[in-house]
Amino acid sequence: MNLKLNIVALQTIVRKEVVRVLRIWVQTIVPPAITMSLYFIIFGNLIGRRIGTMDGFDYMEYIAPGLIMMSVITTSYGNVVSSFFGAKFSRHIEEMLISPMSNATIIIGHVAGGVLRGMLVGLLVTTIALFFTKLEVSHPIVTISIVLLSSIVFALAGFINAVFATKFDDIAIVPTFVLTPLTYLGGVFYSISMLPEFWQKVSLANPILYMVNAFRFGILGKSDIDIGIAYVILLGFVAILFTASYQLMRRGVGIRE
Repeated sequence: MNLKLNIVALQTIVRKEVVRVLRIWVQTIVPPAITMSLYFIIFGNLIGRRIGTMDGFDYMEYIAPGLIMMSVITTSYGNVVSSFFGAKFSRHIEEMLISPMSNATIIIGHVAGGVLRGMLVGLLVTTIALFFTKLEVSHPIVTISIVLLSSIVFALAGFINAVFATKFDDIAIVPTFVLTPLTYLGGVFYSISMLPEFWQKVSLANPILYMVNAFRFGILGKSDIDIGIAYVILLGFVAILFTASYQLMRRGVGIRE
């Protein structure tokens, strides 16, 4: 396959994704920022005053990394699932399939669009967080790498959801019944050290726990889990989900059927 052709195709898909996000910024960028602002006001400011500190940090400061990560992963997921399913629904996915571009290029292009939107929303939410609390990045490399890997993981998950979706209702099932519960139980608002031993062990099966805590370690230098394990889990998910996405595209599941 012509490498130069695929690079041009990749640039085109990414450009299309970026233009789509920026053209309807009121729908793609503003809502997550408003939602996170409400979290900061209600959980951080109002409830946080009663809680006081957690693990030696002001409660607002403690939950800020988790809220930033929550906005990144939900936005990355939502962007890819809506974009790729939209391509299926309007049937312009067929134009990409008959073109010389590879399946990997199609996947990477859509994932890159989701990651870019996730990073943009993450930066906006971080800016909002600075109005409520102070954030000093303790480990910049960890912070950047974890947020990128987490965004890629959920962008790939959104791609797989879009492949199997047959109607618009299908793209809301996973965020509602899987993503939201895992996010709220992923240590965004609390330390798992507060839980009974049994539920601490159960929490370790939640991948979002590792993302939130690794990102919190990057900013605050505090984590409930081993950072090395978090990297292994994230890299493993990236490899597994990309392989699954590629195989689904190669077999034409949900596309050529």
